[in-house]
Amino acid sequence: MSAPQVVVHRDKELMAQAAAARLITKIVDAQTARGSASVVLTGGRNGNALLAALAEAPARDAVDWSRLDLWWGDERFLPEGNPERNHTQACAALLDSVPVDPARVHPMEPSGGRFGQNADAAAEAYALELAAAAGPENHAEVPSFDVLLLGVGPDTHVASLFPELPAVREQERTVVGVHGAPKPPPTRITLTLPAIRAAREVWLLAAGEDKANAAAIALSGAGEVQAPAAGARGRGRTLWLLDEAAASQLPRDMYPPASA
Repeated sequence: MSAPQVVVHRDKELMAQAAAARLITKIVDAQTARGSASVVLTGGRNGNALLAALAEAPARDAVDWSRLDLWWGDERFLPEGNPERNHTQACAALLDSVPVDPARVHPMEPSGGRFGQNADAAAEAYALELAAAAGPENHAEVPSFDVLLLGVGPDTHVASLFPELPAVREQERTVVGVHGAPKPPPTRITLTLPAIRAAREVWLLAAGEDKANAAAIALSGAGEVQAPAAGARGRGRTLWLLDEAAASQLPRDMYPPASA
């Protein structure tokens, strides 16, 4: 796994814009090299801010949206169209305004759908969908995502992997149901750390003073069970994208002056 790199931006707006520009470049490069690209989206305020910035970026048309596969790192197990679902929010922020191929957009199942209220069955179905998309060149039972985006919670959670809960300890399955999450809703679906670590690049997003302690803990060598963000690493690159507030508790030598 790659060692974390830290990039700090002046404020959350600049961070979102810069991350969007960086993501456009990465998608275009992947499409040029391999014909298509795959990205795992994240929800939350920073994930949605990135998507909104991407929707407004002049360079967004450089992306061939018909050759982009979109997955999710986690989902709130709520009914289809619920405004709290990450998929619903991603559609409003970006997907409804770009010509994505619906067949290449892969949301996690909602509650009340094919699996009723069974989040574990919905998680297993997503794992099977990921496995079907993985090729012999991939390093796990998931595709080798070009970029996997993760928001970082104040408690160091990423996706729906919360400190000390069973999901963060999972080493075999790629997707699991989460029950009793410490923030609502309590029932969720999430990729596990083995699935996250199959990505070529993992980008962790954190902005605001409420994320400063989490960033400091995760980047200080904490264990992944106690600080799940510490275990989120990409095979080729692990990139922490922060604003100055979220970076305020980091040692100043952890990131280059030019990144501020």
